[in-house]
Amino acid sequence: MAGSGFESESSSTQNPNKSDYAEGEDYKPEAFVGQDLEQSSKNRNAAGDDGDLDRYESNAAASRELSRRMTGADKLIEEANNTDEPMPVMGGGRDYPPPIGDREIYSVTFDGPNDPDHPHNWPLKTKVLICFCVGIIALGSTVGSAIFAEASADLERIYHVGREVATLGTSFYVFGFASGPVIWGPLSELYGRFTVMIPACFVFTCFSFACATAKDIQTILICRFFTGFFGAAPMVAAPAALADLFNAGSRGQAMALFASVLFGGPMLGPIFGGFIVKNPHLGWRWCEYFTGIVGVVGLLSSVPLYQETHHPLILVKKAETLRRRTGNWGIHAPHEEFRLTIKEIVQKNISRPLIMLFTEPILFFITLYNAFIYGLLYLMLTAVPLVFQGQYGWVVGVAQLPYISMLIGILIGAAICVYFESKYNVKMIANGGKPIPEDRLPPMMVGGILFAIGLFWFGWTGNYPDKIHWIVPTISLSFIGCGLITIFLPCLNYIIDCYLMFAASALAGNTFLRSLFGGIFPLFAIQMFEAMHIRFAGTLLGCVALILVPVPFLFYYKGKYLRTKSKYAFVL
Repeated sequence: MAGSGFESESSSTQNPNKSDYAEGEDYKPEAFVGQDLEQSSKNRNAAGDDGDLDRYESNAAASRELSRRMTGADKLIEEANNTDEPMPVMGGGRDYPPPIGDREIYSVTFDGPNDPDHPHNWPLKTKVLICFCVGIIALGSTVGSAIFAEASADLERIYHVGREVATLGTSFYVFGFASGPVIWGPLSELYGRFTVMIPACFVFTCFSFACATAKDIQTILICRFFTGFFGAAPMVAAPAALADLFNAGSRGQAMALFASVLFGGPMLGPIFGGFIVKNPHLGWRWCEYFTGIVGVVGLLSSVPLYQETHHPLILVKKAETLRRRTGNWGIHAPHEEFRLTIKEIVQKNISRPLIMLFTEPILFFITLYNAFIYGLLYLMLTAVPLVFQGQYGWVVGVAQLPYISMLIGILIGAAICVYFESKYNVKMIANGGKPIPEDRLPPMMVGGILFAIGLFWFGWTGNYPDKIHWIVPTISLSFIGCGLITIFLPCLNYIIDCYLMFAASALAGNTFLRSLFGGIFPLFAIQMFEAMHIRFAGTLLGCVALILVPVPFLFYYKGKYLRTKSKYAFVL
């Protein structure tokens, strides 16, 4: 039985002699690969897929197309043929072996949309455990981004540096958030989510403890950058893992929980940081110890519980099992057809997030909108203490408690998004089960308005502590939090729906630009609020948010047209 399929087909195929290929003549590997991309697309459409990846991956031609696009296989074949070098010889004076025929009969796929090996069909308990693992890892990263903001005053005093240099402790971390995803996103598409997240979490934890024990400001800033760099891995790999686990109909609810963690972390971080720094027995170093401890918890829970969710890697494991049990070395997964060198990975994969960001109109414009909102979030990390500590005279720690109001707003916003998900599913069913990415955007329309209202409200009520009770600006923060989550959550789902198999790279490009804004904005936040005063600075931010309100409406009506101009997006 072992190898019988290969031998029977090989024996009926004429053996190509090496003399058949003149020196410098193209040797056509397509003869051994099977159907080209165009034919694969036709087969995919004929299969009646519903636009989500499970239908693509149960069709051999379409599954190969996905992996070929992901690895850049067509470019590799083209480059291999565009050469004047003579064909390599087999060695030992042997002729070239016979073609094996159609490779698709040896290519493993999922056994239809209901295959129990497909992550969409895994037991709920397994999915919950995996979501818990990625949630803990992501929480450590997001808390770490904001917790250090409360250590700035101590850094100024201990290391005799200016306010701007002390603020770099937060900005460098977020700059790490910007640069890390460019690497982690494509690598997670090539080697899987587990392979990227777990080692990155380990190094993130190491740099957290290194920062906590650093002896000078230079070491602190360098460690903060690399903590953010490696902590960025779950920012792109975790939402991609959720896309692996849940189909379009249930993905929204899972992403709502993840987004609550993603934006709840920057709300909890300043509260933890305020009380840690205030405690004379702890001090600023325990901000980093705390971050490292959360990283350790994430590692200890994920290593035994997390299973690889990336669909191509699951097929690789399936193919390896079949090869061992049948002895037929021709059996393979589409993801195994090409082995990329480090140079090819850098040129064709790691560069993909930035190429997508700046060449994909739909990704660039929604990311630009996202980036402004994200930058305003990090401005608020400065504004809240200025109001409640500077205006109302609250002590450190207590002055950070109003972030709870923003966190409550985030949870309310997540519930609003879940409500809209039911409407999205109704529209998807009416569309024959095919998801329409633009139907994810109505919550974003609401969120843009709520966010602008919250900024105006906070700026004007927080400026008059002798006339306005503290609860009034505190309530405004819930509007800001609700606006934030109802902007970001639909945005994440929209990007995933648009780009499917390239979701990690698309999210990496999105994270790069918005984190760049998030790192720059705090550098001028204090100067802006002090020079313009709370009310006028809040008015300026509110005006920027108000100008951006039409953006989701434009995407709602013109998004499909923009997707037709895309090289990577799926248009149904």
